[in-house]
Amino acid sequence: MTAIVLYCRPGFEKECGAEIQEKAAWNEIYGYLQLKKNQGIVYFHLNNADEGEILIAKLPLKRLIFARQWFVSLTDTIELPEYNRVEAIIEHLGQEWQYADLRMETPDTNDGKALSKFCRKLGVPLRQGLRSKKMLAPKGQHDGAVLHALFFSGSEVILGYSLGTNTSPHLMGIPRLKFPSQAPSRSTLKLDEAFLYFIPKDEWPTRLTSGMNAVDLGAAPGGWTYQLVRRGMMVTSIDNGPMAESLMDTGQVKHRMIDGFKYTPAKQNVYWLVCDMIEKPQRVAKLMAEWLLRGDCKEAMFNLKLPMKGRYQQVQDDLQLIKDMLSEHQVKYELYAKHLYYDREEITVHARLLSPPP
Repeated sequence: MTAIVLYCRPGFEKECGAEIQEKAAWNEIYGYLQLKKNQGIVYFHLNNADEGEILIAKLPLKRLIFARQWFVSLTDTIELPEYNRVEAIIEHLGQEWQYADLRMETPDTNDGKALSKFCRKLGVPLRQGLRSKKMLAPKGQHDGAVLHALFFSGSEVILGYSLGTNTSPHLMGIPRLKFPSQAPSRSTLKLDEAFLYFIPKDEWPTRLTSGMNAVDLGAAPGGWTYQLVRRGMMVTSIDNGPMAESLMDTGQVKHRMIDGFKYTPAKQNVYWLVCDMIEKPQRVAKLMAEWLLRGDCKEAMFNLKLPMKGRYQQVQDDLQLIKDMLSEHQVKYELYAKHLYYDREEITVHARLLSPPP
């Protein structure tokens, strides 16, 4: 049976499954779930096999909060022989399609990581074999479907495809970012990934550039402020805790020791508002919408903490709160949310108004 296979953070399979089932139903596509708990793998088995490509073409992956990557299965789990694995994979694929790229992937677990070296080694002859059969496009051609080979062991693999126009550019949907030694905390990677994910690179010169003013709520010790400073912005960091001296020495940071819920900027010249406060998500969601509606910022990037239970419903409620507030004032807006790789028990949300604030 054809399934849509989705990758998510291990432990969030239930949320990922609930979301794809709900979004598929909105498109009148139905099926049942199979969760590989704590492996970050979800199967959405389709009642109608022909609807797999329809769904991944109609539903933007960016609209799924908990899924990092997805593909439509071409096979069930294949048992590979000890030798001639390349030939066995090619035989199971057939020669009807040509793919733009090949992704050798594993679950995001310790066992999966142990398989990564095997996948890299097997990937070389597999690519050569696929190209010799004209099943893989020549190097440099990236248009078309992406072939996924999801390995659970050296002898177990599922094959499938995603559409190049609606897939993550990263292996397993995971960007590999290097922690900058100058940053005061590892939380800096969350904002770095968020900018990479939500803001198209060709728009960085106008939306993410030096000379902008930014506010960081709940800033200490400065992990998120660091990402703003390194992009040349002037930052007002709001927190009762101390900021890293290395950031203060740049001359780009003003530290205000005040509650993030009580601060408002004196001038409406702030472009970015960022926030990673450990607070109830409803309070943070409401605060972010208020900043946008007052015109106190142009764009906001913030985290909403997740409860231990009912996480998917809580996320829906928090995002609906923002939508209701913005819709009430009849403004056009853009709102996306994602459980990013460097997030843990939180999601990252990006919001901006597309029309002037009231």
